Amino acid sequence: MHENNQSVSYKWFALGAIVIGTFMAALDTSIVNIAIAKMMAVFNVSLDDIKWVLTAYTLTLGAIIPLTGFLEGKLGSKKLYIYSLAIFTLGSLLCGFAWSNTTMILFRIIQAIGGGMIIPVSISIILQMFPSKNRGMALGVWGIATMAAPAIGPTFGGYIIERLDWRLIFIVNVPIGVIAVILSAILLKEVPHKPAKKLDYIGFISSTVGIVSILYILGKGTIDWRDIKNILFITLGVFSLILFVINELTISEPLLELRLLKRFDFSLSLLSLCFLAAAYMGGVYVVPLFLQNIKGYTALQTGMILLPSAIMTGIMMLISGKLADKISAKIIMFPGLIILALSSYKLSQINLNTSVEMITWLLILRGLGFGLTMMPITHAGMNAVPQNLVPQGSAIQNTVKQIAIAIGINLMTTTITNKTKLNYHRLAEQVTPLKQSTTDFLKVGLLQKQAYTDAIDFALSLCMVFVLIALILTLLMKDKKHTSVSTTDKQL
Repeated sequence: MHENNQSVSYKWFALGAIVIGTFMAALDTSIVNIAIAKMMAVFNVSLDDIKWVLTAYTLTLGAIIPLTGFLEGKLGSKKLYIYSLAIFTLGSLLCGFAWSNTTMILFRIIQAIGGGMIIPVSISIILQMFPSKNRGMALGVWGIATMAAPAIGPTFGGYIIERLDWRLIFIVNVPIGVIAVILSAILLKEVPHKPAKKLDYIGFISSTVGIVSILYILGKGTIDWRDIKNILFITLGVFSLILFVINELTISEPLLELRLLKRFDFSLSLLSLCFLAAAYMGGVYVVPLFLQNIKGYTALQTGMILLPSAIMTGIMMLISGKLADKISAKIIMFPGLIILALSSYKLSQINLNTSVEMITWLLILRGLGFGLTMMPITHAGMNAVPQNLVPQGSAIQNTVKQIAIAIGINLMTTTITNKTKLNYHRLAEQVTPLKQSTTDFLKVGLLQKQAYTDAIDFALSLCMVFVLIALILTLLMKDKKHTSVSTTDKQL
């Protein structure tokens, strides 16, 4: 009994080490955005040049995530996780001392090589370390890092930019990373893994070319389809991914085990997570635009408005994770998705007169909905994966989510840009020079503000649609508490 208690305690301490590393990597997805304007001034470069600091990181993530399943089989989960933390920490240190835009881009690539592997490997370790009856709670604790960190990023980053040295947004990762590496080396135990298999070179090359090409175009925001370069990149990306799928389904040792998609619950949970990830990132991306460009708040003030929502998400992650170990995931997900849909609908109706208190409460409700939903869906989907294929399932999940987030942000950007122009022309047609009030309206720029606000509302309404689609998909999932899958189950 004493030995069993020690084993249980070890797992939760080990989870703490994983959460620290994951939080560090997840925080970086949003904190750097706040420093873009500062880096433009320091490095004396244009917006087009500085965007590569963000784009290079995203493209590297897209290339490295599919490779994690293979590397985990070759090195083992513990070693790969520690190497990932070390590379990310080294990249962060180098970014903190970057002396030009070019070196910053290079160091961000190094940072992304480590950062891209941290999250999928951490999921894999948790799922292999905890039995199905405890996975929900473990994923709930871990989920605080992945969901709350991106929302906290603008607050933390805003404070650093306004009060301290901007380079600290990178250097702050170094002590955290060192602590995470030491704790992981001490606390984590190596999970038994199959001997390293031969690298699927065709799969690696085709997935890298396909994902990087598509993410490169999607990362531009509004896509000019008259530019032949954009068409060529998208075409290359699509054909590379088609080749990748054909290759993965026809060889015995694929880079990603796509045959897992034949598992109904896994596929449905994957699709649901994609729509929810797009809805979540869309909200995190769009609401700050409204608060800063329409309401006139600073980055720090905007971050403080978003902070209560992040805290609520973290609290509900713990609660939903605990509940997912005891009752059906669908019972938890359904009310969470309803709350999420309703709060997203109300958020899509904000206007120039909406108080910041109302926006804060809507964001808190949204955070509550996400906290109730994300981990149970992940839990239900990964429980359908055989234990020996958990690393593969995790790699597929994170690869697809990365693309979904990029598509979501691109869709938000394109929608806001196009709708603002359309709304402006529509409103301008209603303006007549005979009305003095109309002249005043134009003088203070309210016409442009109203057009922009309406565009943001439309973009936020798309987030609500994504949530409703996720709701339908989760209703189709099998309603059962746990899925017991043998580690020797090879029937895919």
